[in-house]
Amino acid sequence: MLPPAHQSGPQFTTAHAILSKLRAEGYQAYFAGGCVRDLLLGREPKDYDVATSATPDIVLDLFPRTFAVGAHFGVVLVSTEVGGHPLTTEVATFRSDGAYSDGRHPDAIRYTKSAEEDVQRRDFTINGLLLDPDATDENNGVMDFVGGLADLQAGLIRAIGDPVRRFEEDHLRMLRAVRFASRFGFRIHPETAAAIRVLAPKIQHVSRERVRDELTRMLTEGRARLAFELLDEMGLLAEVLPEASRLKGVQQPPQYHPEGDVWIHTLMLLEQLEPGCPMTLAWGALLHDIGKPATYQAPTSPEDRIRFNGHVEVGVSIGAEICRRMRFSNDETSQILALVENHMRFADTPRMKTSTLKRFFRLDRFPEHLALHKMDCMASSGNLDHYEFARQSYESMPLEVVRPAPLITGRELIELGYRPGPTFKAMLHAVDEAQLEGAISTEAEAMALIREHFPPPPERTESA
Repeated sequence: MLPPAHQSGPQFTTAHAILSKLRAEGYQAYFAGGCVRDLLLGREPKDYDVATSATPDIVLDLFPRTFAVGAHFGVVLVSTEVGGHPLTTEVATFRSDGAYSDGRHPDAIRYTKSAEEDVQRRDFTINGLLLDPDATDENNGVMDFVGGLADLQAGLIRAIGDPVRRFEEDHLRMLRAVRFASRFGFRIHPETAAAIRVLAPKIQHVSRERVRDELTRMLTEGRARLAFELLDEMGLLAEVLPEASRLKGVQQPPQYHPEGDVWIHTLMLLEQLEPGCPMTLAWGALLHDIGKPATYQAPTSPEDRIRFNGHVEVGVSIGAEICRRMRFSNDETSQILALVENHMRFADTPRMKTSTLKRFFRLDRFPEHLALHKMDCMASSGNLDHYEFARQSYESMPLEVVRPAPLITGRELIELGYRPGPTFKAMLHAVDEAQLEGAISTEAEAMALIREHFPPPPERTESA
C-alpha cells in the first residue's frame, strides 16, 4: 500500500488544525472515513472528517464557530473561514450504536474512548480506516481494525462485521455499496452482495430524496453503466426504478438498433456519461426511451418492423411520474422531461423551416439536447449526420439571431387599437415567425404584417 498523498489544500490544513488542537487538549483525534480511503487511493478528498475521543460538549467549547447539527449522535460541525470562504469540518465522537429501529438512525448511542470500537459501527471496511497525518510509523499513520487496507488492495466492497446487520441499520447502505463499487471499479464481496439481494425490498423504506441523491451520484460519477448493471444484479433496480427494469428484453428493430434491446441501448448511453456531467442530462439519458416497453408493437408482416408509436409521449408521462416520486425540483423536472420529449426531433432538423429550427435551438440548455442525441446515435447506428447538421447550425447562429429582440409587443398592438385577448398570442407569433424566417426586420414591417393578416380593430367610439 502506497503512503497517503501529501495534502496541503485549505480543507486539509483546516481539518489538520482542528485535529491538532484536540490532541493538544489531551484527546485522541484522527482523520476518518472517506478522506483516508481517498488519500490511500491517490484521490483528492472532497472533505475531511475527524473522529475524536472528545465528547460534543468539549468540541463545542473548544472551537468558536460550531454547529451542533448532529450532537445527539456525537457529530459537531466546526466552521473556519479561509480566504473569506467558510469551510466546515465534521467532528464525530467515538461511539458505539444501539439498535436502528427506523432503518436509518440508532435509537441510542454510547460514547467510547476506543477508536477501534468506533470503527465497528461504520458501513464498509474501506471506510473504516483512521489516519494520524503526523505519524511516521511503518503504516504511515494508518490504523486498520477492520481489514480495510487489504480490501482496498483487492478492490472489494465489504461490509464491516455482519452485512445483514449493517444494512438493517441503514437501508441506504445497499445503494452506497453499489455506488462505491462502481465509482472505484471494485467488486462487492459475495457475503455483502448476498445480504443486499435478500434485503433489497427494504430500500422502499428509505426516503425518495435519499434514493434520488444516490442514483444521481451514480449517474454523474463516470461509471453509470457499471452502477446500473450492479443495481440490476443486486435486485435493487426493480425496487428503486421498476420502469427502468422493464427495459430489459424489449427488442428493437435491428436495422436501426443493432446493439440489442432497449436496456442494452440505455446502458450504452449511460456508459458515455462523463464525470461531472449535468444531472439533468444524466437522468435524460436514463429515461429517454422509458416509454418503449409500453408502446412495443411486434411486426405484423415479414415486411414490417418493430415499432414504438407514441413512445415519446408515453415516456414523458412516465418520466413525469418518476420525477414526482423522486421529488425533483420543478426546474430539474422540466429539463429532464424536455430531453425525453425532444430527443427524436433531430432527424427532422435538415428539413425544418428556419423559424422552426431556431425555435428548436431556443430550448433551455440546448447543448444538453445535442449531447443526448449524440449519445443516442453512438449507442445505435453510429450515424452522426443529423447531430453534425444540428451542431454546426446551432454553433453558427449567434444568440441574437436565435432569440432576436421582438419587433413589437402587446403595447404596440393596443396602440393600433386592438383589444387584449387570445388573438394577441397568434398575432405576436405570426410576427415572430416572419422575423425568424427573415421575411421582416423592422417594426413598420411587423405592423404591416398585422394589418394584412388580421382583421382591423373595431373603431373606437366616444362615450356619450
